[in-house]
Amino acid sequence: MMVICGIDPGTRATGYGMLKVNSASASSIAYVSHGTIRPKSTDLVGRLKEIFLGLSDVFRSYRPAEVAIETSFHAVNAQSALKLGHARGAIILAATLMDIPVFEYTPTEVKKATCGYGRADKEQIYSMITTILHLPKDLISSRDASDALAIGVCHSSCRRFKELTQ
Repeated sequence: MMVICGIDPGTRATGYGMLKVNSASASSIAYVSHGTIRPKSTDLVGRLKEIFLGLSDVFRSYRPAEVAIETSFHAVNAQSALKLGHARGAIILAATLMDIPVFEYTPTEVKKATCGYGRADKEQIYSMITTILHLPKDLISSRDASDALAIGVCHSSCRRFKELTQ
């Protein structure tokens, strides 16, 4: 058994989800925990620091073997894309400083892996994650956290597929 952490990056809210996976069985995936880091700082630098420190604490607590993060999407607003890139950098740095391998997935890959449809919305992802992980419908109040769990589920599926094809 190993713990993997899925992360949905954002400067205002960064969701994370912890899953236990058994590489010997594709169906062996279990929910561990989830949460959302909501920085209180008003400036970007302060928010990045809070994200870095918050996830560093999460990594120390749960000791994930791998981290999966959503890649940047092509935003219409260049400023938003740049800020998201900064958040991703803080997250990747927190993981790599603890020697945790980082894997990246596009939003479309995550949606296909969890919903079977690359254009699924946040509510469809939330619904599928609660179904896949056998969770009560009201357990996850943050869509950022349910997206993070979806990223973890995507990573679990991809790593299982790679093991089978090797």
